[in-house]
Amino acid sequence: MTDRLTPELASKFASLALAHLTREYPNKLTHSLEGPHDVQGPRALHPIFYGSYDWHSCVHGYWLVLRVLERYPALPEAERIIAVVDAHFTDANVAGERAYLALPHNSGFERPYGWAWLLALSAQLERLALKGVVPQAARWAKTMAPLTDLFIARFEAFLPKATYPLRVGTHFNTAFALALTLDFARATQRDGLAALIVDTAKRWHLDDVACQAWEPSGDEFLSPALMEAELMRRVLPAGEFDGWFARFLPDLARGEPATLFVPATVSDRSDGKIAHLDGLNLSRAWCQRSLAGALPEGDARRAKLLDAADRHLASALAHVAGDYMGEHWLATFALLALDA
Repeated sequence: MTDRLTPELASKFASLALAHLTREYPNKLTHSLEGPHDVQGPRALHPIFYGSYDWHSCVHGYWLVLRVLERYPALPEAERIIAVVDAHFTDANVAGERAYLALPHNSGFERPYGWAWLLALSAQLERLALKGVVPQAARWAKTMAPLTDLFIARFEAFLPKATYPLRVGTHFNTAFALALTLDFARATQRDGLAALIVDTAKRWHLDDVACQAWEPSGDEFLSPALMEAELMRRVLPAGEFDGWFARFLPDLARGEPATLFVPATVSDRSDGKIAHLDGLNLSRAWCQRSLAGALPEGDARRAKLLDAADRHLASALAHVAGDYMGEHWLATFALLALDA
C-alpha cells in the first residue's frame, strides 16, 4: 500500500470526482421551503454544486480535482478537469448560488462544514492562480470571489455568538470547519478572520483536559478528539501546543484512549451512514500523521500515532470506490491523509 499521493492515485481520484461532479442524481438536498415555488431540482437550486449527491461533497469534489491538478499538471484527466471547472465557474452560476444563499431561510445553509469547504476551494483556486499552473485559475478565483466573501462574512457573524463548540464527528463538527478556515485565512492573508478563529478556538478548547474519546459513534467520519487536537495544533505556537496536547491526551504514549488507535469496522458500505466510518479511518489517519509531525523525533507519542495512521489508512484506502455512498466523497479524505 502506498502512503503518499502518486500520479496513479491522483488520476484515480480525479476520475472518481469527474464521474460525480456533474451527476445530479441521486441527490440529498438540504433544502428549506418557504413556499411551493421552492420545490425545484438540484441544478435549478445550485447551478454549480448540484452534483456529487450533496452540496458540500460537490464543493470538495472540485477542491479535489484542482488539488491533484496542482500536484500533477500533466494528469491524463487535466483537460477534462479544466473543461468542467470552466463550464461551471461562471458569473451567472455564482449569482445563482448567491441568490439561493441570500434567502433569509438559508442563512444557516451548510454551516459550518460546507462553509469551510467552500473557503478551502477558494484557497486552492488562489494557489493555482499564484503558481500559474492553470492559466484559467486567476479568472476562476475572481469569479468565485463573491461566494468566498459571503462565507467569510457568515463565519465572522456566527463565531462571536457561538457560545459552545460542536464536538460531534459529523458535518456539524466545529473543529474541522475552523481548521480548514484557518488554513484558508492564513493562505490568503485574511488576518481578521484568522484572529477570530484563533480566539474562538482558544475560548472553546484551551482548558480542555483528559479527553475521554468516547468514539466512534456509528455514523461519524471525523474523530472529535483528534480533530480538536488538529485544530489546536494550528492555533497554538509549537511549545504551547505540546503542553496543551499532553494535558488533552495525557496517556497517548501508552496508546490510550485505545479507541483512537483501532480502525473502525465498516459493516455495510452501501449504507450511507455506516459508510461514514471509512471516512473516519481516513480522517483519523490525516490527523494522526499531522499531529505526529508536530512532535519531536523520539517522542513515544509520535511512533504510536504514525503506526495508527498506517493501519487506519490501510483499512480504508481500498474502499474509496465501489459504492456511490462512499465514492462521491471518500477520495477527498484519502487525499488529506496521503498529503499529511
